[in-house]
Amino acid sequence: QDGPQRKKRKSEVAEVDKQLDILAIGTAVGSILLYSTVKGELQSKLDGGHDNRVNCVRWHQDNCCLYSCSEDKHIVEWNAQTCKVKCKWKGDNSSVTSLCISPDGKMLLSAGRTIKLWDLETKEVYRHFTGHATSVSSLMFTTVKPMNENKPFDGITGLYFLSGAIHDRLLSVWYIRSDRKEKNAVMSFTVTDEPTFIDLTVSEVKEEPVKLAVVCRDGQLYLFEHILNGYCKKPLTSNCTIQIATPGNDGDSTPKPVPILAAAFCTDKQSLLLVYGNTLQPIIEKVSLNTTESHVCLIRDIQKVLSLKTDVGLTKVKTPVVNSDTKVLVPGIPGHSTAVKTPSSGKEKKKNKRKPGETEESIEERLEALDIDVSKVKTPGGLPQTDSFAVLLVQGLESNDAEILNRVLNTRKESVIKNTVARMPIHAVIPLLHEV
Repeated sequence: QDGPQRKKRKSEVAEVDKQLDILAIGTAVGSILLYSTVKGELQSKLDGGHDNRVNCVRWHQDNCCLYSCSEDKHIVEWNAQTCKVKCKWKGDNSSVTSLCISPDGKMLLSAGRTIKLWDLETKEVYRHFTGHATSVSSLMFTTVKPMNENKPFDGITGLYFLSGAIHDRLLSVWYIRSDRKEKNAVMSFTVTDEPTFIDLTVSEVKEEPVKLAVVCRDGQLYLFEHILNGYCKKPLTSNCTIQIATPGNDGDSTPKPVPILAAAFCTDKQSLLLVYGNTLQPIIEKVSLNTTESHVCLIRDIQKVLSLKTDVGLTKVKTPVVNSDTKVLVPGIPGHSTAVKTPSSGKEKKKNKRKPGETEESIEERLEALDIDVSKVKTPGGLPQTDSFAVLLVQGLESNDAEILNRVLNTRKESVIKNTVARMPIHAVIPLLHEV
C-alpha cells in the first residue's frame, strides 16, 4: 500500500520540478513565450489569446495554469501543458496592466486604473476598489492570514494587498472586507520619486510587520516596516533610505552617486540583495538590514567594473592625430595639391540642371570641356594647379580604358601636353611608354 502512494508522490514532484524552470514572457504582439531556463531554449508558444501587447503574466500555484492581461482589455487563463486558452473574459473598459493571484489560488486581482478582485471559479467580480489615477504597475498581497484570528477565514476576507501606479509616489494598501462598503485604501506609503521596483516580505502572523523595499527612479532604495492593523490616515514615510556612491578618489574628490536598479529580500527576511551600477554590467550584492539608521550611504568603488572594454579586433579604422603644422593632401596625383571647388549658389545649380527635352552630354563633349589652359591658374601657395588631363591619363592607364586614353593622347594643345607630361607621376611613365 505504501509503495504505489510513494511512487505517485515522486511522479508529482517530478512534474512540478519540470515546470519550475519555465519562464513565461509576454510579447508586444499578444503571444506568450515559454522559455526553459535549464535548457536555454524556447519550449513553446501560446497564441490566440490576445491581439495586443501583453502587460502582465502570472503563474498559478498548480504550475500548469497561467494568467495574462493585455492592452486588448482582456484576461486569459491558459493551460501551459496544452498551450491552449482555457478561458477568456473582459477585465476592464481600458487596458489591464497588472495581475496578482491570491495566496489560496482561488481569487485574482486585476488592475488597469481601478482594481478588481475576481472569483476564478465563476469569473465574476467579487470586490471593486477605486485604484489610482494612472495605470497600476504592481499588485501584491502583503498578508496570507487575517489579522483578526477570532473570525473564520474564507481564504480572502481580512487580507491586505499593495498597489503602485506609474507616475504615482504613493503606494496604496487595501483591505478586503466581508461587506462591499469600503472601496478606498486604508493606508499608503510615500516616496520621493516614482517607484520602479517593489519587493516585500509577507506577514504570516498577526504581530509580524510587513517589510517593504521600494527602488525609485532617483536610484535610491526606501525601506518600510509596519504592522498592518486597520486604517491609517497619514501616509507613512520610510524607516531607512539607502543610497550608493563612489569614494571620490583618483583625482576627483567629489563622490558620484551610483543608481540602485533593484532590490529583493532574502529568505531570512533580514538581508537584501541589491542590484546597482550599469544596466549592461549590474553588480549584485547581499547586504544586512539595519533600519535603526534613517539614512545609509554605501561607498563602492565601481569605476573599474563599470568601464566597458572595447575589443580592439572589432575595428581596423585608425584616426590620425593631426596638428596645425600638418598639410593634408586631397585626392589627386601624388605630390600635388588640387583645387577645392567652392560650393555653387542655388541659382547656378538651377542653371546646371538639364531641362526636359535636352540631351545628356556625351563623354567626348565632357572631355573636350576639360581642355583648359591650367598654367594660368595658381593656388594661393604659388603651386600650379593639378592638371585634369594628368589625372585622366593615369586613370586610363590603370584601368586600360581605350576611350579615355584616345581622347587624352589625341589632344593637340601644346600647353596642355606640356603640363600633362610635367605632372605625370613617375610610376605612370613606363605604362605610358608601353601604350604609346
